[in-house]
Parts: sequence; structure tokens; C-alpha cells
Amino acid sequence: QAQLKESGGGLVAPGDSMRLSCQAVGGTLGRSAMGWFRQAPGKEREIVAAVAWHGSGASYVDAAKGRFIISVDNAKGATYLQMNYLQPEDTAVYFCAAAPTDANVRNSEIQYWGQGTLVTVSS
Repeated sequence: QAQLKESGGGLVAPGDSMRLSCQAVGGTLGRSAMGWFRQAPGKEREIVAAVAWHGSGASYVDAAKGRFIISVDNAKGATYLQMNYLQPEDTAVYFCAAAPTDANVRNSEIQYWGQGTLVTVSS
């Protein structure tokens, strides 16, 4: 059965950029839509971005619009989240997720979750 594995988290300063990667391992996800969620300390998990399996139709939470970009590379079985102009409020554990459609992702109807990667934005 396929699993999702995130990488690329760490500590960055405000204003910096970071790219998170998500790799499907142990199997393929087929034509799954992909998404990124995050959970900040003391808060509930929230969706950040979602995209259809073919890479179009990306959608973002308001806080991410204009700063974050979600993309997919189906040949590699990978999904990415490019995060620019990071701010302290972006500090959270970021989770990769897969679901049958991007609507499922936006509704948090997730079939596969990654284990999460911590992003800390601090000076």
C-alpha cells in the first residue's frame, strides 16, 4: 500500500522561502488529487492547498494565496509546496495528503496522510 513521506521542513527566518516535498513510496496513488495541510501549536489542522491529479485547478487558503504554490510531478510520484515570504504565523507541522478528487481534499476527505514535517519561522 502506498504511503506519503514529506521532506524539506526546518527553521527559516521571516521572509525566507522553503519548498516541501511529498513522495509516494511503496506503491502508486494513481490519479489522486493532492493537498497540503498544516497544524499549528494549539490549533486544528487546516487545509493550505489542493490540486487535481493532473496539476491544474490549484486552490489555496486565503493566508497562502500569492505566497504558496502547489505542484505535482506524476512521473516522480511527487507533490511540492513552494512557500515564499514565510511569516511566524506559518509555523506548523505540514502534512501531505491524497484523495480521489480535489474536492475531497478541500473537504478533508483524505485517503492517505503523510507523517508531517515541521516548519518553524523565527528570527
